Amino acid sequence: MKPENSAVDQLLSAQQDTILRGWLAEVAASGGGSAHAAAEAAALLAALHEGLRAGGDTTKIEAPAWARTREVLEALSQARAAQGASAGDTARFVLALKKPLFAGLQERMAADPKALFETIWAVSTLMDQLAQWTADTFQRSREEVIVRQQEELLELSTPVVKLWDGVLAVPMIGTLDSSRTQLVMESLLQRIVETGSELAIIDITGVPTVDTLVAQHLLKTVTAIRLMGADCIISGVRPQIAQTIVHLGIDLQGITTKASLADALSLALKKLGYVVSRPKA
Repeated sequence: MKPENSAVDQLLSAQQDTILRGWLAEVAASGGGSAHAAAEAAALLAALHEGLRAGGDTTKIEAPAWARTREVLEALSQARAAQGASAGDTARFVLALKKPLFAGLQERMAADPKALFETIWAVSTLMDQLAQWTADTFQRSREEVIVRQQEELLELSTPVVKLWDGVLAVPMIGTLDSSRTQLVMESLLQRIVETGSELAIIDITGVPTVDTLVAQHLLKTVTAIRLMGADCIISGVRPQIAQTIVHLGIDLQGITTKASLADALSLALKKLGYVVSRPKA
């Protein structure tokens, strides 16, 4: 075991409770405390002690000896990210351990300034790496949450609705891009298989603009629907969108379009042989 590791190991073996209380006091003073701060600090301190005893290199947090420490840090970061804490708060929580450790080392090693400096430098380097690892894990956790929320929003913004026996509709809202079009296509084709529907209505009333790329996405979706043996109607073609399509020279020949979802549903019912009439008063 390196002299630096041995010095910190001896300190934690003799004064772990004191170090823990000092750490929590620093956390509370900085405003970074939480309901689980004591349990989090105890778990991290125990993992840190284990890594030191295993001979972990204080300059390489990726070393196998620090595996348990990394696990505790990742769990701490993920839990705090879910609670809405910031990356800075989480990193400050870890760095607050420096002061009680330095104070304990100074008290025990005052007679050997050179060894004290080398040990404090090693501990400082290790704590900085732990804080950076925590911040990186926190950022990854937040990004995973954001990606998951984006996927959920995409699913919510592109529902496949059964309007009638044999008639499905997808109301599109917002900008169409490749990933969203792929999601719409997969959901719609799956529903066509599940329900045996013969007609699908793609309503673009909520699509702000239609350019060449959006039109290509729509054409791909229509082609996929037809390959499944169903027909497709595009509704919500407003005057502005109709003019844009003409100016861009986009060919929608062979695709039935309607100005509103109501018109598209009426046409779909006629194609399926339904007759809708009002009862006589």
